[in-house]
Amino acid sequence: MSAKLLMINIKTQISTTFEQKHRLFGPIRSPVALSSVNFNGLYWGGIALGLVLAWWFATHQIVDGDQQQMLLNGYMGAYLGQWSSFGNAASVVGNVPGNLLGLVVGAPLLVWDSPYSPMAFLILTRLVGFLLFDSLIKQVFTKNDGSAQLTRLTFLLLCWLNPWFLYETLLYNPSYLFFCAALHCWSAWHLRLNRAFFMTILHVLAIGLAMQLHYSWPLLVIISVMLWWQRQIKINYWGVCVAIGLIALSLFPYWVVLSQHSELSQNPDPDAQKRYIGYGAVHVFPVIKSYFYWLRYGSWWYPSKLVNDTAFLWLSSEVWLQLSAMWLWRTLIYIAGIVSLLFALWANALLGASLRGRWLRGDLNSTVMPTHWLGLYALAAVVATLVTAGLAPITFNYWHLILVFPFALFPILLLLRVIFKFYPYALKGASLVVLVFFIFVNIVVANDSRKFSYQASYHQQVIDYVQKAVLQK
Repeated sequence: MSAKLLMINIKTQISTTFEQKHRLFGPIRSPVALSSVNFNGLYWGGIALGLVLAWWFATHQIVDGDQQQMLLNGYMGAYLGQWSSFGNAASVVGNVPGNLLGLVVGAPLLVWDSPYSPMAFLILTRLVGFLLFDSLIKQVFTKNDGSAQLTRLTFLLLCWLNPWFLYETLLYNPSYLFFCAALHCWSAWHLRLNRAFFMTILHVLAIGLAMQLHYSWPLLVIISVMLWWQRQIKINYWGVCVAIGLIALSLFPYWVVLSQHSELSQNPDPDAQKRYIGYGAVHVFPVIKSYFYWLRYGSWWYPSKLVNDTAFLWLSSEVWLQLSAMWLWRTLIYIAGIVSLLFALWANALLGASLRGRWLRGDLNSTVMPTHWLGLYALAAVVATLVTAGLAPITFNYWHLILVFPFALFPILLLLRVIFKFYPYALKGASLVVLVFFIFVNIVVANDSRKFSYQASYHQQVIDYVQKAVLQK
């Protein structure tokens, strides 16, 4: 069947679903079914593959900048008992509050004194985060939905094995945000029907944890406010109070230090101090750029640090061969990036059209379809991205918004379900192509990019840095 006919069929189905009470979000039965043995083999095989690739990234990272700040705080705490009350320095607004960034390095060292222990803990947090997302996906697409298994495997492929995700397997603060995003979304799902005390605590603590990791935490606040306003989550206010109390208690040492060293809340750079809240909205471009990043997270248009710094020096000593490989690589990545970006734009446009009018009203009840709820969460994340970019005193780069990466996959997932309904058997071939593409990109990038190198030994770099910066003190 021609590509033109495929587009006509999909467009016809989507138009029909709009007229039939948004069945785009309803159950879709698929003739493709997997036995439990086959599904578990594919699922856990994918998990194992992701762990192997993550460990390869982790052990070949180039330790510099943010990693050194975290290593210093963690090793000073674990070896000398000097736990810092603040985290890494930020671009404009001073150091990140709290000592969580020191604890995520120092606490694993107290259990296993090895440079690998903080990385093992980081990968564990990311695995737990993915399993939370998978639990959510399983519940959203389970009832009367024969494509539930395929949807879970699709999310496994698009998230767990995605170079966007694996490229963040290094020791710096945005890498931990995936767990916070997962905990926030998972707890919000469980709050859609009941004002659960414990789930409310977890929901607010997800924001509190992100607050001590990176200054992008307002993204989660805005998403929560949007969902609450739409009555898509029910908040237990006693749970909110308890969670805020716990967060304030954890930040108490930071407030004490800040009262004595107010410079911690400011960047010493005079140019940085000229920035102000609302800078992004005034200059407009930062807001437009943030939405472009939202689309890119749902596509394979990867950051330049992942693509343009690959030189293929390890391939051969012949310069012509290195240059040929480099330009073939860039051509492949950018073609895939442009095509997938258009698909992401299409998915987001269809989602917006499906929810037109409804997601702006605060009188929605909490009995919407589970897939409808997932779409509302994604649109709340879009609003949060734009508002945060408008308020921020800087122009965001990709790592500033990486918190919303998994949410950007939701529109893609919803659209793919419609396509799978018409062409379920094509899924096997398409999935295999995507899997090979992801493995290829991950292997290349883990060996030759801005943050990773086949010549880099994470273990030796950490030993040398600790010897110089910590033990000599």
